[in-house]
Amino acid sequence: MEKLVYKIISSKRNKWIVTLIVIFSMAAAVMMIPTKLVLARMLPGKSANTMTVYVDTATNASIEETESVTTCVVNYLKKEKEITDMEVYLGQGAPLDYAGLVKGSALKRLKNQAEIVLNFTNKHHRDEPTYMMAHRLRPLINDACGNIVPHTSIKFIEMPAGPPTLATIVVELYSKDDRALRKMSAKVTKILDDTEGLVDVDVMQDDIYTKYNLVPDKEKIILSGLNVEQVNQIIYLAFKGMPIAEKNTRNQQDQIPIFLRLNEETRHVEEDTEASLLNKLISLELMNKQGMMVPISEVVEIKSADSSPTIFRKNLKNMITITAECDMVSQVYPLLEAREKMLEVLKNDYDMSKVPGINTYMFDLNAVDKETGDQILIRWDGEMKVSLDTFRDLGGAFIAALVLMFLLMVVYYKSFALSGIVLIGSFLSIIGVIVGHWVTDKIQLYATDTHFFLTATSLIGFISLMGISARSSLLLIDFSKALIAHEGIDKRRAIAVATATRAKPIMLTAIAIILGSLLLATDPIFGGLGVALIFGSIAATLVSLFFIPVLMDNTKALMSDGHEFEEDERRGTWCILTDNIKSLLTKKEMKDDTENLMHKEDTLLYEGYECEETNRTTWCTLIDNVKSFFPGKKEKKGDREPGLIDDRDTLISERDTREEEKRGMWSILIENVKSLSNLKKYKKYDETTEVYEKAIEKVKSLFDLKKYKKYDETTEAYKQAEAERDFIRLHNLGNTQLEEKELDKAIESYEQALKIKEDEGTRFKLELAMMQKKKLAAAEDKKKQEQKDDKKDKDQKQQDHVKEEDKDQLDSKKEKKSKKKKGDKE
Repeated sequence: MEKLVYKIISSKRNKWIVTLIVIFSMAAAVMMIPTKLVLARMLPGKSANTMTVYVDTATNASIEETESVTTCVVNYLKKEKEITDMEVYLGQGAPLDYAGLVKGSALKRLKNQAEIVLNFTNKHHRDEPTYMMAHRLRPLINDACGNIVPHTSIKFIEMPAGPPTLATIVVELYSKDDRALRKMSAKVTKILDDTEGLVDVDVMQDDIYTKYNLVPDKEKIILSGLNVEQVNQIIYLAFKGMPIAEKNTRNQQDQIPIFLRLNEETRHVEEDTEASLLNKLISLELMNKQGMMVPISEVVEIKSADSSPTIFRKNLKNMITITAECDMVSQVYPLLEAREKMLEVLKNDYDMSKVPGINTYMFDLNAVDKETGDQILIRWDGEMKVSLDTFRDLGGAFIAALVLMFLLMVVYYKSFALSGIVLIGSFLSIIGVIVGHWVTDKIQLYATDTHFFLTATSLIGFISLMGISARSSLLLIDFSKALIAHEGIDKRRAIAVATATRAKPIMLTAIAIILGSLLLATDPIFGGLGVALIFGSIAATLVSLFFIPVLMDNTKALMSDGHEFEEDERRGTWCILTDNIKSLLTKKEMKDDTENLMHKEDTLLYEGYECEETNRTTWCTLIDNVKSFFPGKKEKKGDREPGLIDDRDTLISERDTREEEKRGMWSILIENVKSLSNLKKYKKYDETTEVYEKAIEKVKSLFDLKKYKKYDETTEAYKQAEAERDFIRLHNLGNTQLEEKELDKAIESYEQALKIKEDEGTRFKLELAMMQKKKLAAAEDKKKQEQKDDKKDKDQKQQDHVKEEDKDQLDSKKEKKSKKKKGDKE
């Protein structure tokens, strides 16, 4: 790993290859969304254990007509084995569920409205999800039952996976003129019907139909011996019915009303015409005070008129709402297709214009009728509006997270460049997020024939992944800075070592995220979150290990103060050759140009950095010698100094001096270059180096280098830069050793650094290290002295103890002798 990373960052060509791969991958991943390789949607379909069928017949339809449609639907659904039971609600809405909260189910009270609730077997015990079942049954039921009653709308309402909305696609039309609204609604409905992927298109407005008003003629009623109230009551009794009396019961205190009306056969009007209604009125007679039967048709006048539709208003504006559902597709693409069709179809009758600006209403359209001048606003709402709001909020959260992360990194690193590297590494994980959705979509299409969408949960996963991706970049940057500052390691080698060392924890973190997200990826709602975490982690790991080192190598902020000269990019051998040849080519007049001096200094610094004395290759040797053959000014024969002639005579061994003077400079150049190519013949490296050094000195002695006024200054500047580099390396090495309490090594490093350059800071560190060494030595001596004293005390105590024991033994012996003597005397 270390060798691979070092090989990448050591070559400008390899760095460009890695950078171009990342840029191409990013562009390709982003282009997958507009090219529809990856489809975006608010939330995917959700399989549930229940579904509702909404039935809406014509506005003037009877309850019997509505019942006939619902009966047809129920009979067709009875064939489905997965449906356990059904409930039909005629003229009313079903009990409120999650979808009915915003679809107005609780407000349904009309004869042309009905709802059918379907209950399925457990979703875990069947293969077909409810959204696939709706996709299969919708066209079949509409063909079988949709034409029984004119203007019938049958909609399959699934349980929403996210926040409930009125419909997936909602088009709101706003205008002051109701006729203009109705005209535009017909055109928009036709466009939505013709748009692929949209189903269940419905207009939320009442149909205009002919109604017949029965107006009592007061004069005829009086002349007939009747009264107006009597006529009104008999008409209500005949067609609608009304309570006529109450009945008392023994068991209950409430009165039971007695409701009276004509039977179904008598009330029924054969045709929806004025003549049919008149025939029905002729058959109804009312007895007057004189006992005569008077036909109702004689005292009632029939007047036809258009119905009065319900007026819908929103934000104090008249409106009409058109709804549509998406069939197994994202709502974004049918909406854009329908919007383009509207601009194309309506431009003949209306002056169409788009709403300016970028906001959640950016898909809205303004239309002005060319004939009447009526202004109409076409506004898109529904799940599309919720999606735009959600993506806007998530985008705001994403930008806020980026800004906060950037500010935190700036405070920590005190560098905009390093903070930008962290953010770039986090943001590039979107490559894996998008590509992962494309791969998963192909797998799911093959397995279940359904698409896998880029959803809001996918964006949540991407935002949460940013912190994990930033951690990998932080590990590499911190470790590289530590190696450069404390170990004195070269910048590129430090980056390669840091990447190789931190690769294992970075990969283990990614593997842990992948394994933890596998089960989440199988969830129908949060699958996008799991896929984003899995593939985003893979992309973030690859970016951290191969692209972040390239960015780190190209920034100077990775180096601490005093290492700026090491930040110069290591240039290739041929680039160095070109620059040196350009700087040394002969000019007409040598001028003291500051820019040329700086260029020459930089070139020599690059040369010293690329070709070090201990590892000089044959090409570096050749380059140095070729450079030395280009003098600043061409010599004349009479301008040679005696020293130069002597040196050249010394260079040519066993040759006649007069012959060598006749030979030109270029002949000597050719021979010396040829001799350099035969260096491989030398068996030992020391012999090769000796020959190389002699050749260099001989070639350089051919020219009067003293005439280069800038040469000595440039050489001196190079030596000073090299000494400064060695000084900083030794100083940093001493600091590291001082922290690790390796005082002898630290003192040695500081002393070597002071030999190169006198520095107060280094001198202070040297004195500090020596003081610490003295303290440690004094403490060690004190410890040894204490140990000696303790040992001496122990020895003294032991001696005293031995003496006491000897004394006791002597006393006991004496006592025994005295007792024995006494015994003998006795």
